[in-house]
Amino acid sequence: MKVQFIGATHEVTGSCTLLEVGGRFYMVDCGMEQGTDVFQNIPLPIRPAQLEAVFLTHAHIDHSGMIPKLCKDGFKGPIYATHATCDLSNIMLRDSAHIQESEAQWQNRKAERSGAPAVEPTYTLADAEAALRLMRRCNYGEMIRVGEGVTLRLTDIGHLLGSAAIELWLTEGEETRKIVFSGDVGNQNQPIINDPQFVEETDYLVLESTYGNRNHPGQRGDAVADLAFWIQRAFDRGGNVVIPSFAVGRTQEMLYAIREIKQKGMVKGHPDFPVYVDSPLAVEATGIFLQCDTSCLDPETQAVLRAGYNPIWSPGVTLSVTADESKAINFDKTPKVILSASGMCEAGRIRHHLKHNLWREESVVLFVGYQAEGSLGRRLQEGAKTVKLFGEEIAVNAEIATLNGTSGHADQAGLIRWLRGFQVMPKTVFINHGDDDSVLEFKKLLQGAGYNAEDPYSGTEYDLITGKMTIYAEGKKIDRSVNAKGTQRAQAVFDELVAAAEELLRLVKKRRSMTNKDNAKLTDQIRSLINKWKN
Repeated sequence: MKVQFIGATHEVTGSCTLLEVGGRFYMVDCGMEQGTDVFQNIPLPIRPAQLEAVFLTHAHIDHSGMIPKLCKDGFKGPIYATHATCDLSNIMLRDSAHIQESEAQWQNRKAERSGAPAVEPTYTLADAEAALRLMRRCNYGEMIRVGEGVTLRLTDIGHLLGSAAIELWLTEGEETRKIVFSGDVGNQNQPIINDPQFVEETDYLVLESTYGNRNHPGQRGDAVADLAFWIQRAFDRGGNVVIPSFAVGRTQEMLYAIREIKQKGMVKGHPDFPVYVDSPLAVEATGIFLQCDTSCLDPETQAVLRAGYNPIWSPGVTLSVTADESKAINFDKTPKVILSASGMCEAGRIRHHLKHNLWREESVVLFVGYQAEGSLGRRLQEGAKTVKLFGEEIAVNAEIATLNGTSGHADQAGLIRWLRGFQVMPKTVFINHGDDDSVLEFKKLLQGAGYNAEDPYSGTEYDLITGKMTIYAEGKKIDRSVNAKGTQRAQAVFDELVAAAEELLRLVKKRRSMTNKDNAKLTDQIRSLINKWKN
């Protein structure tokens, strides 16, 4: 019975963890890395076809985005998630596949001109659809027997519509252990969705640490007033408010706040000001939020519904779906709010809106979510004077601001609050899903509070029965110098070789009950391979 950490180790994105129970393999999340990739991840040490099932904490791409690639490479098992996560994944994985295909087409047009070899997309729409057919809808609180020795329960973690902590009871022989994966722990008092629910007990906890070394500077109650302030400020000088916003979750929260601002008349002199939701994905996600089971919504949102109001809609909101509708926004000189993806400004229509607004002193670019290290959003937050968009250097004259109190992640105090919900301290807390500094500082904080806290790097493995580390892995930072590219490729090939050798070792250890003849034959084959390559 083992857990091995693959992704989001000392990094915020690319969540992926492997479990082995009774010789069978399971995976928690299979996310895509976003922003700057700081540490090398080991390749998956097994073939995807060997996986029995995947457990998905929520639909965000940094947790779900590589599931179609998993299916492309041979995975055919069930993917367990809540109803809302299945609904959101249906649009998000399709959208991600479209991005992969579009990027490959763009690269291949360049390759054709230069004579370089063609590239394949990471995965296609067909791969995403194959993954979606494997989704298994689960209710919060439902005890589900997944397979021999594995029982699953999902608990609302309050990060995104449908987000869940994964509770797993694992049994080998007479030994049973429980492990909980927090996923992304939600912030308290977020609009629309419920607060994180507590889990009472576990032997082992895998806990995120996105904000493990800091607290949010603002109170949630200030966010609506602060948003109204920035809208008033930009509109009074004839500018726009450009909000890079994640299409799923954050956009709907901003629409909720804008409805309240308009209902209370908090922006003076600009009644029913125009608001553009310029993201086809956000439009689809908003429909899912409006149609979800009301038990997923917090009491305040349910009260708005009972009063006869649409909680995330108001006069003056326009949905922009087509490319022509998107382009038209920037030809309209009326001061407006533009909500567009992606939230970190790495892709999507938001980059066009930045091109048209960053150089304008009267406009405001307002960040309402986490900006990963290395992302365009982070560079703007940190004071970049110019940025390159579509091959053109753009001066940053617009006012760059951050709306505090809108994070979907629990801060350090929120993580500690949720951790203290356990009635007994877990035997070990594994800290992941945080930048290097955040992980290390949060580990030190937990150890000072009496917890046995570990900060595994990619490749580290633990035996859950004994509680001991079985594979130690050091963090390997990626060398981004031009001369290092060949070295990085060589390292990746070597890592794949090591993974294949480790898979062979696992196979050998399971052959104790095989015939002497078969084992002798395999031994001869291995020795022949060794003799071929030892020199």
